[in-house]
Order: sequence, then structure tokens, then C-alpha cells
Amino acid sequence: MIIDTRQAIVVLLDLLEITNLPPDTSTGAVVQDRAGMIAGMTPTLDTETYIFCALPPSGADQHIILNALAMFREAEGISLILQLDKAISLDLTMTQPPMSRITLEVYSSLEGVGLTAAVSTALADKGIACNMVAALHHDHVFVPHDRANEAMDILRALQTSALR
Repeated sequence: MIIDTRQAIVVLLDLLEITNLPPDTSTGAVVQDRAGMIAGMTPTLDTETYIFCALPPSGADQHIILNALAMFREAEGISLILQLDKAISLDLTMTQPPMSRITLEVYSSLEGVGLTAAVSTALADKGIACNMVAALHHDHVFVPHDRANEAMDILRALQTSALR
């Protein structure tokens, strides 16, 4: 009998009485249920350091915006998330602490309920601030750079608890 890797994992997890296997995202299927999003979140720590910066509404230089990982227009101006080294090279004013990005690899639905709450609560319970950015395919968690490894441990534990 020939079985694929996923089937083998299901059999192994069944033997270990772990019943909530993360959804198979190899097909690009969007996950919407809370348990499935948490079980499949697979947090990944980016090696870059990021900074949140602001530009006045009139100071929107295209070159700066094109260097940003993310941008959001607010009444006070343009908020940017940039790699720290790019922000320094662009001579931007930085008033916020350096952040690390953790990507939740699950392809979560924009209509899914509970992933952000579960992640932010788990981190808050340990006194770690987080800023969530939802993109089309993944959610991204920005945490203080000096607590990134601790945040990863917390998120891995959250995922493991959802697998049981």
C-alpha cells in the first residue's frame, strides 16, 4: 500500500490521539474556521528588522513609498512599514521601536474569525505588544524586535495546542 506524506502524518497523529491536523494548503485553499487557522498558522520569523514611520500628507515621496513593505493613508499622514536599514538610508524620522515580522503561513480568509484575537491574546498574556497586518494571503504579526524569539515560542505553543 502506497500512501503520501500527508496520509502518513494523519495516521501518526491518529495514533498519538492528535485529531486536528492543519488544513492542506498546498492547493491554495483558503482557511476560514478558527481552529483550522490556528492549527495551520505555522509562524515564520523574518530575518529583517522593521520600523513604523509616518510622512505628512504633503510629504508622500514616491521613492519612499516604493521602498515600504506596507503603507496606509490616515488623516494625520501616511503610515509606512519599512525595513530599518531602508528607513535609515532614506533619512526618515523614527520615533517607534524596531520591530520583527512574524508571518502566519496559513492562507487565512479575510472573513475568518478568531485568528487575530487568538494570536494577540496569547502574546498579550505574556506582555508582548503586537501589531497585526492582514494581507490577502497571510497575516503578519509585528512584535518588538528584542522579544521576537519569545513571541515565536508563544505562537508555536498556540499552534501546538490547537493540534490536540
